[in-house]
Amino acid sequence: MESHKLILIGIAAGILLAGVVVGVGSSLAGASPETWGPIYAGTVKVAEFLGRFFVRALQMIIVPLVLASVVVGVTQMGDVRELGWIGLRTITFYLVTTAVAIVTGIALVLAIRPGIGVTVEEAATVDISGLQRHTFSDLLLSFLDTNVVSALANQRMLPIIVFAIVLGAVLTTMGSRGKPLTDLFDSLNEAMMRIIVLIMWVSPIGVFGLVVWRFGEASLKEGGLSAMLGSLAWLIVTVLVGLVIHAFITMFLICWFLGRRNPLQFLFAMAPALLTAWSTASSSATLPLTMECATKAAGIKERAAGFVLPLGATVNMDGTALYQAVGVLFIAQAYGVELTIIQLLLIVLTALVASIATAGVPQAGTVMMVLVLNAVGLPVEGIGLVFAVDWFLDRFRTVVNVWGDAVGAAFVDHAVQE
Repeated sequence: MESHKLILIGIAAGILLAGVVVGVGSSLAGASPETWGPIYAGTVKVAEFLGRFFVRALQMIIVPLVLASVVVGVTQMGDVRELGWIGLRTITFYLVTTAVAIVTGIALVLAIRPGIGVTVEEAATVDISGLQRHTFSDLLLSFLDTNVVSALANQRMLPIIVFAIVLGAVLTTMGSRGKPLTDLFDSLNEAMMRIIVLIMWVSPIGVFGLVVWRFGEASLKEGGLSAMLGSLAWLIVTVLVGLVIHAFITMFLICWFLGRRNPLQFLFAMAPALLTAWSTASSSATLPLTMECATKAAGIKERAAGFVLPLGATVNMDGTALYQAVGVLFIAQAYGVELTIIQLLLIVLTALVASIATAGVPQAGTVMMVLVLNAVGLPVEGIGLVFAVDWFLDRFRTVVNVWGDAVGAAFVDHAVQE
């Protein structure tokens, strides 16, 4: 059996076991501390340790992962001076559609407010004063740092991302002299991908800890567990509605007006790739079939498909970006943090870059959500609120990722023909 399927089974088992523990806790809701104290101190506290350990493992790899993946993503485009009209069209398409997906997700989560019903124990200890002082000039200045080593050490992600983009672009212009450093970052990126796989192997234990920790605390309050489950249900609805809007409205309009194709016919032509994306939850694993469907069933020229689709499987993650934005705002609402317009703009920018740096493997989007949480100063442990449903939503956002790549190929194919 493939590793990602074993991981999925393990996560499901972890959630099921967590449900048993939480069920015991909910039966004690309203009881005296003497009654439920041993269970809370023994089980929930151990679960909290496992959850925090898992989150720290994710935090440990974020900086090298972002640095390496962004540099590699830029260098894979070739010499930036020779990208030409097709390359600029493709990159612009990816950036704009991803930004639209993020804005769609933010608009929905602000309207539905799925995280309002969640009560997080440590919410009162979260210092949000620093989140309210940012101005637009502060936001622009946050893209640069006087010391990139200090930015790496303190996980200031925006200057790290800017540095990585500039470094990658410069390396593409250096020819053979830049190859050793390019190979170094390529090896580092591959190593980070393998570390992610290792972390995902222990993710069932981490998910168990996160779910028991968060749900266990909620279950010991009257109505707390039902409120959290209701909020998670609304989170699922918010994400799915956002994905449907992006896939069947935004992408359909682009396919019709800019790609000059019937979106329904194009959707049916790409159906095998989309179904494979749903089953594997990996845009990278789906790429060969995506290329075959695009060129043979949909009639996209190989020149366009050969450039757009591999690049899209690496940097174009519309569904992932939408999910990351919704997840971060859900966590902010759970912690009672009202973000300003500047902070929402920061989420758009950070989620845009985080989606580019996201590997095309199962559940990598949630790993990169840590980056967005860091950028807006929210507790990284809040990721435990969404991890329980991530495995389910991962498949749907992967379908939207692949569908966005396909529509991008149709758009570029029509532009080339013109």
